[in-house]
Amino acid sequence: MSTTSTDHDPLHQPAAPIVTEPVPDLQLQMLVRLIGQDAQAALPITLTVGGAFLYGDLISHEAWTTDWARSLHGMEGTGAHLLERFPQQVDEVVVDKQGGPGPQRLPQWIHLRDATGVVGGGGTAVMPLWRGRLTDVSGWSLGKPKQP
Repeated sequence: MSTTSTDHDPLHQPAAPIVTEPVPDLQLQMLVRLIGQDAQAALPITLTVGGAFLYGDLISHEAWTTDWARSLHGMEGTGAHLLERFPQQVDEVVVDKQGGPGPQRLPQWIHLRDATGVVGGGGTAVMPLWRGRLTDVSGWSLGKPKQP
């Protein structure tokens, strides 16, 4: 029985589909963890998220939660009173789900203050606070773009 050269070539063998999940950049995770050690620290950063640029000040989860809680107190509407303890309640649920203190995992979220998003047509969106998944960040650089 004769075999062809492709019979033993793994590139030509049928294979099951491979499911891949996005993986966050390890250096960016470590930078987010470093910023998380000081609630007063902030670093200018530019991110690429979904094909758009986003820049602002990288802050800790603690700083973001504090600022977020402060912004919720200024909300108006009939349900605004429900938001008073919302950030603390979220943190309590997270601690409860993790079963208390344990090994420190690498961060999965990134937080910016005074964020500006720039989309393809040159339009911008300014956000006082922004939170995003690290797996959605496809590129990053320390610093902010220079204004022309």
